[in-house]
Amino acid sequence: MTQVLNHPQTTSAPQGASGFSIALLAVAAFVIVTTEFLIIGLLPALARDLHISIPVAGQLVTLFAFTVMLFGPPLTAALAHIERKRLFIFIMVVFAASNALAAMAPNIWILSLARFIPALLLPVFWGTASETASQLVGLERAGRAVSQVYLGIAAATLFGIPLGTVAANMIGWRGAFWGLAVLSLVMTVLLAVFMPRLARPQRTGFLKQLSILGDRRFVANVILSVVVFTAMFTAYTYLADLLERLAGIEPVAVGWWLMGFGAIGLLGNWLGGHFVDRNPLGATAVFVLILGIGMAISIPLASSYLWLAVALTVWGIAYTALYPVCQVRVMKAATHAQALAGTLNVSAANAGIGLGAIIGGYSIEHGGLASIGYVAAGIALLAVLMAAAMARIKQVPLALTPTATDLH
Repeated sequence: MTQVLNHPQTTSAPQGASGFSIALLAVAAFVIVTTEFLIIGLLPALARDLHISIPVAGQLVTLFAFTVMLFGPPLTAALAHIERKRLFIFIMVVFAASNALAAMAPNIWILSLARFIPALLLPVFWGTASETASQLVGLERAGRAVSQVYLGIAAATLFGIPLGTVAANMIGWRGAFWGLAVLSLVMTVLLAVFMPRLARPQRTGFLKQLSILGDRRFVANVILSVVVFTAMFTAYTYLADLLERLAGIEPVAVGWWLMGFGAIGLLGNWLGGHFVDRNPLGATAVFVLILGIGMAISIPLASSYLWLAVALTVWGIAYTALYPVCQVRVMKAATHAQALAGTLNVSAANAGIGLGAIIGGYSIEHGGLASIGYVAAGIALLAVLMAAAMARIKQVPLALTPTATDLH
């Protein structure tokens, strides 16, 4: 039986303010995700400027991801009692400062520090923002509310990362980070002025929150997220390099291709939010299968711009859909401690992101750039089999046939 989301007993915002509050969280998510993933589009330029190899530069992605994985759960549990508006403002101030530090970094070590600092608070944001969004709209619309916050990911993929890549070719990668610092400050002001205050969450003991780890079904869902995101980022971490070297796209045009990848992702975000409330495991299995197909066919189709665009369309839809699908799936598997559950999924996702960057880099060094699509597809197939096994144990059908209600 699927668990529903449980919410802390807090006073919700007025109904008219809930939609705008979720929109603010989505914009904050846009800035945060752009901060996390902008570096993927900057890897070629950054590696050239700092005189390091692409695989070494790619480990900045691993550093960020593993920091999220290790520090996210304890920090979220420690900060879960703080009033949400105050917490979100503090997070955006930290992101502004760290992006400014990245822009001034003279070497890979200072840049690594500038990536480490915001990684500490990213999972705190995702765990508490997901819980806050579902709290604002009620139980029955929790999945779609979380997917609306996750529109920030789709927007970052559509605008933030590609435009950052374009900006890196126009004003340098440092200028791209300065732009993010300014956006973070703007978001701080918007949250301070417009975000309503919610009742302060009740303080819950750390050990009591961690008791969700005693639920084997919940742990299985967290592990599934690790495998899904490993598949996603084995190839996506090096997508800019793939477009440059394998498809022969000029560096100045890579950002526009990434923008197209993000644009189609808007459809994926909607589809993920549409289906996940009905069948979280089924949605995971279907979208990760589509993901694997898209990543695999992108390699043989890279020689044709038209067919490469088709492959990236398949890839992009599934890639973006899996963000809200995995987040809601893990939160619905938890019986309590929703903020911590959401953060544990973020930690699992970042474990997968880090593993994906490592596996992708290893594949490039030993099998060539063309190998990453096939390696990533193989990991995606493993995730499909895991989801199918979990659904069989629970006797939950994987079918995603829309009901009459879904068609309206």
